[in-house]
Amino acid sequence: MKKLVLSTLFVLQAVLVFAQQTSALKGKVVDAKSQKPLQNVVATIQSTNQSVVTDAEGIFNFKSIPDGEPVLVVSSTGYRTQTFVLDVTAGQTVDLGIITLEEDITTEQQLSLVTITENDLGDDNTGSESTSGLLQSSRDTYQQAAAFNWGQARFRIRGLDNQYGTTMINGISMNKIYDGRPQWSNWGGLNDATRNQEFTMGSAASEYTFGSILGTQEIDTRASHYRPGNRITMSGTNTNYSWRAMGTHASGLNDKGWAYVVSASRRWAEEGYFDGTDYSANSLFASVEKKFNDKHSLNFTSIYAENSRGKSSPNTQEVTDIMGVKYNSYWGWQDGHKRNSRDKDIAEPINMLSHYWKISENTTLNTNVAYQTGKIGNSRLDYQNGNNPDPTYYKKLPSYFNNLGTYTDAEINGLRNDFINNSQIDWNAMYIANQNSGFPGRSIYVLYEDRTDDTQWSANSLLNSSLSDHVSMNAGINFKKLKSHNFQNLLDLMGGTYFADIDPFYSGDTSQSDLNNPNRYVFENDTYGYNYNLFATVFDGFTQFKFNYNKFDFYLAQSFSRTEYQREGLYRNGIYADNSYGKSQKTTYENFGFKGGLTYKINGRHLLDFNGLYMTKAPIMRNVFSNARLNNNITPSLTEESIVGADASYIIRSPKLKGRITGFYNKISNSSEISFYYAESIGEATSGDTDSFVSEIVTGLDKQAMGAELGLEYQITSTIKATASASYGQYIYSDNAKLLTNDDGRAAEGLNPIRNFGTVYIKDYHQPGLPEQAYSFGLEYRDPNYWWVGANINYLTGSYVDVSSILRTDNFIIDSDPNNTQGYSYPGATEPNVRRILKQEKFDDFMLLNLIGGKSWRLSSKNRNTFGFFASINNLLDVEYKTGGFEQSRKATYPDLVADQANGTPSFGTKYFYGYGRTYFVNFYINF
Repeated sequence: MKKLVLSTLFVLQAVLVFAQQTSALKGKVVDAKSQKPLQNVVATIQSTNQSVVTDAEGIFNFKSIPDGEPVLVVSSTGYRTQTFVLDVTAGQTVDLGIITLEEDITTEQQLSLVTITENDLGDDNTGSESTSGLLQSSRDTYQQAAAFNWGQARFRIRGLDNQYGTTMINGISMNKIYDGRPQWSNWGGLNDATRNQEFTMGSAASEYTFGSILGTQEIDTRASHYRPGNRITMSGTNTNYSWRAMGTHASGLNDKGWAYVVSASRRWAEEGYFDGTDYSANSLFASVEKKFNDKHSLNFTSIYAENSRGKSSPNTQEVTDIMGVKYNSYWGWQDGHKRNSRDKDIAEPINMLSHYWKISENTTLNTNVAYQTGKIGNSRLDYQNGNNPDPTYYKKLPSYFNNLGTYTDAEINGLRNDFINNSQIDWNAMYIANQNSGFPGRSIYVLYEDRTDDTQWSANSLLNSSLSDHVSMNAGINFKKLKSHNFQNLLDLMGGTYFADIDPFYSGDTSQSDLNNPNRYVFENDTYGYNYNLFATVFDGFTQFKFNYNKFDFYLAQSFSRTEYQREGLYRNGIYADNSYGKSQKTTYENFGFKGGLTYKINGRHLLDFNGLYMTKAPIMRNVFSNARLNNNITPSLTEESIVGADASYIIRSPKLKGRITGFYNKISNSSEISFYYAESIGEATSGDTDSFVSEIVTGLDKQAMGAELGLEYQITSTIKATASASYGQYIYSDNAKLLTNDDGRAAEGLNPIRNFGTVYIKDYHQPGLPEQAYSFGLEYRDPNYWWVGANINYLTGSYVDVSSILRTDNFIIDSDPNNTQGYSYPGATEPNVRRILKQEKFDDFMLLNLIGGKSWRLSSKNRNTFGFFASINNLLDVEYKTGGFEQSRKATYPDLVADQANGTPSFGTKYFYGYGRTYFVNFYINF
């Protein structure tokens, strides 16, 4: 087989070679201000696989380049990219002389991007999805608009979740096995240290991984690749934090082969944009490299980023109308300070050892081993035999009393004022209740955290080889082994001395969290409620062959992966006494993928590009166990996802005009989702109580995305540039799905906890929480004296609410009365009425105006010391807009939902997330 593959490659090479390249190219790159040579600047012959980097003297050489008018691109992180159209005569050397690169202070936008991504990505809600964090390194006009202009509105590239992209540090994937998404906060605040990045779009070829349909982001932390120098920054903003200080030093590679980089930052706020959202984050970075000789280098990277922040609540329209969009029900006053009951705390340090081996002039091998351990905690209140402390609990809202129909308008208005006066958590009342619980020392209310302590080993090897002038190969193997300890950790007894480890909604053995230790009292920092481990072992590998010729390039890649999951219960839960303690059976998935692409070069400036992919993907670990906190049950009917992706682009690259227009199609089949909620008229309990807390399991979801992307950049004059970007898409569920529930109440009565609700009629509903259309136009003025200003206006539309699945099953319309043996519908549940009440809500369109600008100064003519600032104002007109929302599933039948909505203000209406209003970001920096 090996001989056959190699023979085929060489035959392809022989058939497709068109001409011998004999012309050469050289040049020298210097800093425009200091006139000092720049090392590690990348020079690329556009539309070929030819790239070189400058040496310590700033010099680059191409031994052979295509004849005619090839295009040279010279780029380096922190500098404006230069593009040259060459006039090449066969057999001659083109000498470009000295090329000056100007500092690109627009890259300071990357600093403000963190205020979008870190605050929201990875939260356990549906209003916090964006793919902007994946696009930090891109210089494509469309991708820049998606990141900086539309990211604040939770725009997603091609409607895709972050789990369909791959974020890597030194080739090792940072996507979490649990949910498939990167945890951005693991390196948050380290913008200088993570600026060396490579990005691919969609399923395009990557040298580091097979990838998927969203793209890849590779962060390079090799110490010798950083530009030597020092940098100090100070920033102010009114988004999720108020202040940030950061310092970075890079030594460069010395004569003894050593290089190191250190960076540190702190971000903090007593209160962010939304009420009660405190913020505190500290980050440290170190990278040390030893170059032993021209063939071997060893690099060690250590990243520590701790982050603690208060969350903000989604709210119903009723609550927002009363309290405003900044209202947050999660906090309350305590001892003169705002205390948030729902903090998210993250500290998961990363340590990575990398070996770089230059086997020959044409072949390199990079091997990395990483160890990551730490914790993620999400706090919230727990209570037993007490009133719900949530100030927005439905029985405390005016709508509840209004829907009873027994209160006058004056009384309802009085109740509205009562809510305004008691709209925050009453910490003091809970402390008093604990002191008067009726059981000396026993707390009624406590603060706890849902805790995840992960320990993960990762390793990979990446082989890159130029097999000939026209054929190159990339190959890689990756290994991950995870132990994830999940438990409920008691943080604060709130004046009491102990708390009972029972579930007060049940009695006898079924109330026990752990039958191996029944009727247990717990104290601060004790584990209670649930306690289990999740284990995962993942292996994957890929090969990729790239072919490069004068008129066209193409690539072919394939991948294989094996994923194994297992749960180990550390408690013997009273409801699931026989299926909670000990290890579950292992579940294994073997998956594969194929992709390919073709680029046709009409000439050096005009290209046609095509990419296609088919792959299968193991379900994320979160969805494999239907109720992992309490039992070992594996989700029924769970299968691998099937993913199809294709795109076609026309690309123009000229000195004045750069642009891309792309059409795309993606389909994800057999995906699954699990959610938890309390619903009425959903159970089949023998006691006759059909209200229950359930885990909802939706399988067989088919998601389809199709549309077009446009990005244009035109240099009107040497100082004025115009940009235009557009995205037009349709992101829908292309078929119906299936729904099961895991009902603890049924299990407590000895019944099968799994109930099949059959079909979810979700076909043609829109995928939630993202604009399907986005448009942007911007102008930028860049003065020769190193200051610039820009503005862009953006229009976004086509964002929809996340619909409730249980409301779109037969349970919603068919009377569940045992006497209804004929399956009759509820009175009034006609098709027109059901369609009206279940119509998916579309959010209002909105327009955002943003201003940006900056200035830099050279502090000395003898060196590259510079001082500068960057400033931006987003949403200048202070537009109020929704970024997401979800229907509540409490009222699970037609008559219940109609009754709840009868007076126009439902008690269980849709809950919404809102974007930032007018915000600013100011950053001062000095490089020396």
